[in-house]
Amino acid sequence: MMIAWGLLIIRLIVGLTFVGHGAQKLFGWFGGPGIKGTAGWFGSINIKPALPMAVLVGLFELVGGLLFAAGLFTPVGAAMLAVTMLGAILTVHMKNGFWSTSGGIEFNLILLAVVVGVALTGPGAYHLF
Repeated sequence: MMIAWGLLIIRLIVGLTFVGHGAQKLFGWFGGPGIKGTAGWFGSINIKPALPMAVLVGLFELVGGLLFAAGLFTPVGAAMLAVTMLGAILTVHMKNGFWSTSGGIEFNLILLAVVVGVALTGPGAYHLF
């Protein structure tokens, strides 16, 4: 019983945090840059084509986060989130080392481990599907 509650808490907090990040990228909510700002930043770090990639990443975070939080097709949502974290690690954070204090991979790697871990163990008893 406690495992089910633990997995629910992990899924809700991590999933809804990703939803917020997706909303920042896509809509400018929660102080985010919106799609134009995200695309501009992607272009500035040589991610091309910037606008479609910004939309894709924003959608992966938003939709993947919703699926993950709800426990609905959890492996699909987790895969969407894992792809975004791998992309962030490889394109932005790897060059800065490990620790997040220097912009490194630490935080993104933890999120990657959480979504992969939940995908491998399952969403727990409290999920939609």
